[in-house]
Amino acid sequence: MHPKSPKSVLKNTFGYDAFRGPQQKIIEHLLHGGDALVLIPTGGGKSLCYQIPGILKPGVAVVVSPLIALMQDQVEALRQNGVKAGFLNSTLSFDEALQIEREMAQGALDLLYVAPERLVTPRFLELLTQCTIALFAIDEAHCVSQWGHDFRPEYMQLALLAKNFPGVPRIALTATADPIVRDEMMENLHLTQARQFISSFDRPNIRYRVVVKNNPKKQLLDFLKSEHDGDSGIIYCLSRKKVEATASWLKEMGYNALAYHAGLPKEQRAENQRRFITEEQVIVVATIAFGMGIDKPDVRFVAHLDLPKNLESYYQETGRAGRDGLPANAWMAYSLGDAVFLRQMIDGSEGNEEYKRIQHQKLSAMLGFCEITSCRRQSLLAYFGEEAKDPCKNCDTCLSPVETWEGTTQAQKALSCVYRTGQGYGAGHLIDVLLGRVTDKVELYGHDGVSTFGIGKELKEKEWRSVFRQLVAMGALSVNAQTSGLMLNGTSLPILRGKKEIHFRVDAITGGRSYTSGTRKKASRLMEEVCTSPGTRALWDKLKAFRMETAKELSIPPYLVFNDATLADLIEKMPTDDLEMLSVSGIGQQKLSSYGDEIMAIIDEHLKEYI
Repeated sequence: MHPKSPKSVLKNTFGYDAFRGPQQKIIEHLLHGGDALVLIPTGGGKSLCYQIPGILKPGVAVVVSPLIALMQDQVEALRQNGVKAGFLNSTLSFDEALQIEREMAQGALDLLYVAPERLVTPRFLELLTQCTIALFAIDEAHCVSQWGHDFRPEYMQLALLAKNFPGVPRIALTATADPIVRDEMMENLHLTQARQFISSFDRPNIRYRVVVKNNPKKQLLDFLKSEHDGDSGIIYCLSRKKVEATASWLKEMGYNALAYHAGLPKEQRAENQRRFITEEQVIVVATIAFGMGIDKPDVRFVAHLDLPKNLESYYQETGRAGRDGLPANAWMAYSLGDAVFLRQMIDGSEGNEEYKRIQHQKLSAMLGFCEITSCRRQSLLAYFGEEAKDPCKNCDTCLSPVETWEGTTQAQKALSCVYRTGQGYGAGHLIDVLLGRVTDKVELYGHDGVSTFGIGKELKEKEWRSVFRQLVAMGALSVNAQTSGLMLNGTSLPILRGKKEIHFRVDAITGGRSYTSGTRKKASRLMEEVCTSPGTRALWDKLKAFRMETAKELSIPPYLVFNDATLADLIEKMPTDDLEMLSVSGIGQQKLSSYGDEIMAIIDEHLKEYI
């Protein structure tokens, strides 16, 4: 192996034996001066695609990163591996920033992380002309797309890199982009001639699960108790009020839960994010303001207490779980109310009609994913243009197949009731009419006299709610943005006329149900797979204690010492010398030098005690 080859840097610097997916091809393409557009899922190793060329090529690799937390995290991780890296952002003093600029100009840095706003300033562009530039890496490149879910206007200015620095290779990277966003990325960043590298979007370690809301707090608590005792995770809610209420309730339940949303003071947001990154067993309850830029690899679950706006958001948010490749869960609870609320948000937005049309299409795809009876992973991958030939065997619909029932007559009754009552009412009122309930509202509007009054007594209220929810999800009912009332549309007519047969899914009884065989222990999926005996659990705890103590001494997050995947490999291999230590995933020369003796002493003590 050549001492300066990509493979040698991968092994000696980062501690990995082999490249994954298209990493090696991307690296070689950049080393030969080519431009690249890269789509690799979260946790798939995007950063190595520009970090290794940045180390190998003469000059400094300039990495455009949208968030302070992300760039600081990545720079510290590189330094832990012995790489010369720095960042420029508002957290630095004038003198500190000046020192980084000097190092950059002197060629003393392999990689420099910078925010897009700073990069496009005349002063910084002038500084770049004084340096040898190895490459430009534009991370989170979907931010350049107005159709994307994280649009940032400052990203539009990054097209100037092509004009100002011809011949310097550029790489744009993202974990989430449908064909529309992908095209806009290429156009707006002047990368239409770039070679595209699209990896599989599959995250096989993540188990996808969707439940219908039925006392969502209890459902969430059952999920946490049965599968995530002592784990770190993220819980997403749509509103700030719900974020704070959920975090407060979880604290009452004994969890180390923190709230995060854009309405909190800047200092509190920063402190809560710091605690999530540096402490263990922390749960953050957040709006979508939290997450981008969080590089924490040991997030064991992501839960949604409300429906995401689209599958891109869902995929990116759930992708924050299990970045280390170890078992993780993506759990969601949703209701018809979520769908109604999101449709109102779209219709009430300031976007033009084309924007609203596309957002409605995206929401419909999200609803379809929730109601699907076949493999969820196949559906999710198909949305991003990837075919999975076989069911995944690691989602709720695979592990517990969904029952369906023929409900064409009930669908016709529901749609008829919408029509007979004037297409202006929500599901609750319509169910009262179908069940023949003479409520004040039913009596006030004279709906006890319509032909659909009392014709639906064969179903219970909960079952009718399921019918209306699924009719909205399949596009057979629309939502009035002003009144929240349900309305018929073109898809309704074939059903009403008996030309289309309808099958509904049977809503499962939800709660902390295990989808694995055998008795569920009160432990995380990770602990069940890694710690197969009391002895291995004891070693795991000792290694985690060393990791935490070392992280505190260095004032860095624990996972920058070793992530969970490295701890699991240490337990698997039990290394007792330097050569064996270097065979452990994530341990290169620098970490061997920094921590090897202490780790081997812990393992030696463990072996004497248990073997």
